[in-house]
Amino acid sequence: MNEIKCPKCGTMFQIDESDYDSIVKQIRDKEFEKEILSREEHSKIEKENAIEIAKAQLRAELSKTIKNQEIEINNLKNQIKNQRTQSELDVQKAVAERENTIYKLSNELKQKSTEFELKEKSMKETYESKIKDKDEQIAYYRDFKAKQSTKMVGESLEVHCSTEFNQIRPLFDNCTFEKDNDAKTRFKR
Repeated sequence: MNEIKCPKCGTMFQIDESDYDSIVKQIRDKEFEKEILSREEHSKIEKENAIEIAKAQLRAELSKTIKNQEIEINNLKNQIKNQRTQSELDVQKAVAERENTIYKLSNELKQKSTEFELKEKSMKETYESKIKDKDEQIAYYRDFKAKQSTKMVGESLEVHCSTEFNQIRPLFDNCTFEKDNDAKTRFKR
């Protein structure tokens, strides 16, 4: 048998083994449950703290990730904007070059056209003046022929033939050109 002292009254009493085991078991169960409850609460608190810490870490990571992505998005937007601006500048530059080329070519074309028109007009005026001169010369010779007598025609022919002969005379050393008027026979030959 086991002796047990009452914690309230301080009296001693005896208990047999089975009662003692049952009391010890009760006390052990009660202490075990207290320990379990205290550990459960402690684990709940630790779990909540761990959850809060994990949430805070996730929030921090998410906010960092979001900031990085926003920075990356802004960088990409800036790159796109720069590329658009650059492509617009390239297009404007190409258009300006083409317009400049077109302007130069159109000016050259106008200049060539003007030069051609001036040459054409000059040539036309030159040929018209030549034609006018020839017409005047033809009119002069017609008038000259109409006014000229037969004797004058013969004399002008003689002068013309003499001039032509004198031009080719160096080729013929022993040749002469003269009138053949013989008054003896009263005929010209």
